[in-house]
Amino acid sequence: MNYSEIFPKIISHAKEYGFVFPSSEIYDGLGAVYDYGQLGVELKRNIMTAWWKAMVQMNDNVVGLDSAILMHPTIWKASGHVDAFNDPLIDNKDSKRRYRADQLIEDQIGKYEQKAQKDADKKAEKEGWPIGGEEYTRFLANSRNGVKARELHARLEAALKGDNLEELRQIIIDEEIADADTGSRNWSDVRQFNLMFKAQMGATADGAMDIYLRPETAQGIFVNFLNVQKTSRQKIPFGIAQIGKAFRNEIVARQFIFRMREFEQMEMQFFIKPGTQMEWFEQWKQRRRRWHESLGLKAERLHFHVHEKLAHYADAAEDIQFEFPIGTKEMEGIHSRTDFDLSQHQQFSGKKITYFDPETQESYVPYVIETSVGLDRTFLAHLCNSYLEEEAPTAQGGSELRTVLKLHPLLAPYKAAVLPLNKKDGLPEIAAEIINSLKFDHLVTYDEKDTVGRRYRRQDAIGTPYCITVDYDTKEDQAVTIRDRDTMEQVRVPISEVPAYIGKKLSWKEVLG
Repeated sequence: MNYSEIFPKIISHAKEYGFVFPSSEIYDGLGAVYDYGQLGVELKRNIMTAWWKAMVQMNDNVVGLDSAILMHPTIWKASGHVDAFNDPLIDNKDSKRRYRADQLIEDQIGKYEQKAQKDADKKAEKEGWPIGGEEYTRFLANSRNGVKARELHARLEAALKGDNLEELRQIIIDEEIADADTGSRNWSDVRQFNLMFKAQMGATADGAMDIYLRPETAQGIFVNFLNVQKTSRQKIPFGIAQIGKAFRNEIVARQFIFRMREFEQMEMQFFIKPGTQMEWFEQWKQRRRRWHESLGLKAERLHFHVHEKLAHYADAAEDIQFEFPIGTKEMEGIHSRTDFDLSQHQQFSGKKITYFDPETQESYVPYVIETSVGLDRTFLAHLCNSYLEEEAPTAQGGSELRTVLKLHPLLAPYKAAVLPLNKKDGLPEIAAEIINSLKFDHLVTYDEKDTVGRRYRRQDAIGTPYCITVDYDTKEDQAVTIRDRDTMEQVRVPISEVPAYIGKKLSWKEVLG
């Protein structure tokens, strides 16, 4: 099956095997809100662990923080979210559905790009060109749909840069973009909509204070800059890292867990001396891409995207995009935020937020390089990247279709499955001893139902990298068969050496070195 066509299968697979469930499903769900199941929470935690180790544990000058979701409302005035955190929305007058105008146009660009890629693939097959080669790339860029995509992207960027809402509507009309349900092209004007969730804090309605659920985790870092810097005695350059929930009232939240109203971010704000931001920006940009690649995301599916329209706080910004089956979309943002945030909080709070540099004997408001990656989007990227349907040999010498998640072993929910050949003759007891020798270091599972072949397929489907089979020979030679998920090769290993064998396969040095 073509990669661009597997997204519905991934959504179904995620629910069937306990990775992701629609939230409040017995009440017909809640739009764009999801729960992580028993395997999803393990994959998610493993991604968080990989990020935390790479960001905090491996860097002497990066420390952690866990700031509150609820913060003083003036923080969001200072950050610009109250006045500028808006999306351009458009309504279809016939279907009554509401859309983000820029996303309608981005989807149209994606359609042109997909058509261009299909044309290029056909041409490459006919001419014998290698996919991604010089001839292929040139044809892709100059094809009719490739040119359309490029021209439409330029027009969209110009409209966004100029905050030209009328032009956004005109693009939708010119491109004959229709409502997905009704096919109607009867569009309203485009207008701005603030994305923050508002709540009230207080014992009585009359005395309640309007507050917001945080739309990002970054501001909690900025308002704690002095606390962290003084108590950790860090010298610039240094970073503060945080993993936490954020909330955005997305009017058009869709595409499974790619765009949700409640989501999780992994952010690091790196405080630097003014004037050094471009050097650090380039360094962190490359380091973050290498991290994604080290965990198994295919290099050819990762791309840098330069922002032509910069946010109000930035002097440089690039995204690390991933080629999802639904299109190439942002997974992580790297931004040079200048001194905007600290200066704004200094102004609105009336508190001095500066750093005294002991080497230069000067005080200044630090500049900031931000790396902000969506945990849920990274989760989805790994599901898409690892999902595979392929022919696999059977014990009878034939073949069958297997569905496998070729997750990086360190990210897999279960690191190993222990499978006794049957439920009697002391084999389950031996399996239990092996589990006990592994479970202090790794999450492992036990499965004794069905044939070994079927059990292999179940473990393949949830990404378990190693299956340990206890058979009748085990009682004689005190050894087990360990089967590799990806290669399906099997090796015989003494029981006493199983922890070391599995431990060597699951070393963080490979990822963090």
